[in-house]
Parts: sequence; C-alpha cells; structure tokens
Amino acid sequence: MLEIVDINCDMGEAFGRWRIGDADDASLMGLISSANIAAGFHAGDPNLMDETVRLAVAHGVGIGAHPGYNDLQGFGRRKIDGTARELVNDIIYQVGAIREFARRHGARLQHIKPHGALYMEMAVNPELARIFIDYLRSVAPDTPVFCMGGSVTYTAAVEAGQPAIREFYADRDYNDAGSIVFTRDAGRPNPAAIASKVLRACNQGKVRTVSGNDIDIAFESICFHSDTLGALDIVRTMREALVADNIRIAPVSEIISLKSTRGEQS
Repeated sequence: MLEIVDINCDMGEAFGRWRIGDADDASLMGLISSANIAAGFHAGDPNLMDETVRLAVAHGVGIGAHPGYNDLQGFGRRKIDGTARELVNDIIYQVGAIREFARRHGARLQHIKPHGALYMEMAVNPELARIFIDYLRSVAPDTPVFCMGGSVTYTAAVEAGQPAIREFYADRDYNDAGSIVFTRDAGRPNPAAIASKVLRACNQGKVRTVSGNDIDIAFESICFHSDTLGALDIVRTMREALVADNIRIAPVSEIISLKSTRGEQS
C-alpha cells in the first residue's frame, strides 16, 4: 500500500496559437507535483516553455523535460526512424532548452520523461535506452528518468544506478504485459472510474487490463495527460480520492529520499 505518491502531467503541449485539450495549464498546475514540459519537437515553443516553467516555479511543482520525436504535425505520436544516437541527440537538444528556462527562473531540472512514441520506443529498444541512460549518467547522474516499471528504460536505469521513477497511467489502459495501450484518442474518461482505478493500484498494487485480467503494478508517480478531455475534473477527483484515503501527494525528491532511507531501489 502506498503512503506517498507523486502526480505528474504533460504540460506546455501547444504551439503558438495552437492548443489541444480542454484544460489550461494554469488550472492544472496547482493540482500536481511534477510537470513534464514539452520541449519544442512534438509541441511547445520558447515563449510557452518560459511561461510553463514560470507557472511550475510559482506553484512549487517539479520541472521535467519532456522531449519527443521531431513531429509537430503528429504531436510526437508517430515513430520516426533514426539511429539511437541521433534520437538521443534530439533528446539532449530538448533537455537543454528546458534546463535553461528552469535556470532563468531560479529552479533546477527535476526529471526527464520522454514523450509519446519516443517513450514507447525506448521502453522496448535496449540500444536507445542504454545510450539515453549513458547520457544521463555523464551529465545528470542524480536526475530521475520517468518510465514504466518493467520497461527496458527502467532496467537500463537500475543497472546503471540512475534514479528512476515508475509511473502509473491513470487515463490510459494496460495490456497483459504491463504496458500501456498506446492511443491517439483517449476520448473523455469518467473521472470517478479513474479515481477508483488509481486507488486500487495504490492500495492493492493491481490494475485491470483490456483483456479483463488483473496484473501487478508498482509505481511512485501517477500520470495523467493535459490533452485528455476532462483533464481538470480527472485530476481534481483523483486528488480528492487520494487525500481522503490518507495517501500523501509529494514531490519526487521527497519520494526518492524516503526510498533511500528505507533501502529501496529508486
């Protein structure tokens, strides 16, 4: 049973006058503890990055870089062929942008979380995961990577000694292998159903798959998406349910510190 958990959300996912979803970042920011900020390739532009980082700092929310495939038209949800080194160089370029905006506002980069199809590719691509983790070990050895437990990314991080935060996807379905079912349109989920799903995962370590089976799930952070329709109602309902069940919402740094004290793997 979890006593403490992080809530993360993908933020700054717009471009110029283009917007997606029905919730604005300013409304969501006060309800989360970690923000994954789009870094320009799948969404985001310099002005939006600056504004989103400023909002995160104002609300005491952990700042994460959210690098994706170079795919503005497809919102980073289409796989782009490239060598592992080319893709990691794209990640480095994007992480640098968010890191500098964080420094501008007197903050630090809390974590890195690849976006969309790049996240899913890294989860099954050992070479990409290894080169990405090698990059983190060389320049940011204390910066956690957000990933799915059981993924190749998580395995590479653990083997290299890189901090890793496992995610539970509140507004996505799972398959029997423990991976999320990648979708381009999640529709408008029922907030109460999502809250119930999250509480069960926190209390029992179980999630129901699309096949109707229960599987074990372990995590330190709960993810939902700002572009999911009804995102504001989802996070409000989910947060209220967690608080009512005495599950504390806390920043990643506190969770990692607690796990270290207990001798648990980060």
